[in-house]
Amino acid sequence: MKVIKPTFIIESLIDNDEFLKHIEKAGRTAYKSEDKITEDSALNFVKMIINRGHLSVIEHTFVTVRIICDRGISHEIVRHRLASYTQESTRYCNYSKGKFGNEITVIDPCFWNEEDEKYKIWAEAMRSIEYVYNQLISLGATAQEARSVLPNSLKTEIVMTMNLREWLHFFDLRTSKGAHPQMREIAIPLLKEFQKRLPAIFSTIIID
Repeated sequence: MKVIKPTFIIESLIDNDEFLKHIEKAGRTAYKSEDKITEDSALNFVKMIINRGHLSVIEHTFVTVRIICDRGISHEIVRHRLASYTQESTRYCNYSKGKFGNEITVIDPCFWNEEDEKYKIWAEAMRSIEYVYNQLISLGATAQEARSVLPNSLKTEIVMTMNLREWLHFFDLRTSKGAHPQMREIAIPLLKEFQKRLPAIFSTIIID
């Protein structure tokens, strides 16, 4: 059994200036003010439409992110319906095979440390599940049959593509104090990356 931390990879090439210019070009269609586009007009235009709440305009731009998390958190992620997803499939991935190291990989629970009795109980449960999973496979069960014993802690990879407005909504919900701790563990550092790369759009979100 392998225990790893969650992580993410921003797979889109984010060019702040090009994103803003693309949004401005689309947004000025409403006013037919394309003649006002200059080399440096995009930033102020985007700030203006965001301040006015015209967020539909930023839907013209998308970002793709690969998130490595546990299955439980992925179930929360896919509740964001205005997105496209491709996820690691437990029907087709047979974790008893060599390409997976003949073991399951689980996500380290951020709310317990390794010395905590609760962590030790969790780790023992994960090892037991791995054993049972491999036993089922050895008895002829298919991956899609054996997966019925796999835990929420199982590592998964999910590629998600959202427009910028939905990313705003995602971060507003998933970085809040009320979000699951493991969700915040991913969402907060991801938001900080978005804020570095697209400050005009994401700097308005304040992390609790």
